[in-house]
Formats: sequence, C-alpha cells, structure tokens
Amino acid sequence: MNKIRELLKVKGNKVWSISLDTSVLEALQLMTDKKVGALLIVEDGKIAGIISERDFVHGVAEKERCIVNTTVAEYMTPKVITITPEQTVEECMQLMTVQHIRHLPVVENDELVGIISIGDIVKEIISNEKSRSDALENYIQGRGYGQ
Repeated sequence: MNKIRELLKVKGNKVWSISLDTSVLEALQLMTDKKVGALLIVEDGKIAGIISERDFVHGVAEKERCIVNTTVAEYMTPKVITITPEQTVEECMQLMTVQHIRHLPVVENDELVGIISIGDIVKEIISNEKSRSDALENYIQGRGYGQ
C-alpha cells in the first residue's frame, strides 16, 4: 500500500495552524473558511495540541455550555498522535480506527511536513481499489495487452 509521503505529494502539505491564545470562535471561523475539520496548535515551532470540530462538540457537551470567546486551550487535545511520511496508508487507517481520531499530523525529523485526515485515507484506498479493479477487468477481458 502507498506511503504517506506519496499521498502528501498529491494532496499537498499545507497545514493550517493557530496559537494557544487563539479564541475558539477564531479557530472555528478558520476551520470554516479553509474547509478543514481540525487545526494544529503550534507554539515555538512545535505541536502543542490539536483542536477539531469533535473536540469542540465534546467540550460543549461536557461543560454544558458553549464558550466561544475563551482560548482553544480550553477545548484542544494536548497529546497529539503523529505519524511519519514512511508509514503506510493502511497503518494510518488502523491507527485512526483504534485511537478514534480523524486527523494525523505528519512529522519528519521533528519537523511538521503535513497533515492527513480520514477523508484523505478513504480517498486513497478507494483510488487504489479502483485501479486494482480496472486492472483485473482489463486482464480478464484481454484489453491493453500486446497492443
């Protein structure tokens, strides 16, 4: 199966990030503007946490109130699970499933090089399966060989 490095070449390595003092409202607005489900919280060039739509929803449910003027530190996940570009798409899918997470920052040599989402993983798996299916169909029907 493909490595995350290959997926990032197609997807790109743009990462939207914010600081610890960013308000929840600003974070939600940025997620909406950029059409992403999570933002990394970066301090001094290091990952300090992640805040996702789910973090916010769960935080509101736990606190039984919605505080959008507080900082993201109130709702973020401070312990962030990361991956390397050399991990496979399958490994990442398993990690996301086991850990119940939808976003994985990609780190190489202590440097943030991208982020992947469950959507990126699903698209990659579907694309691989489609290619495999097409190749099998062509083989069975004798198309594309010796032409």
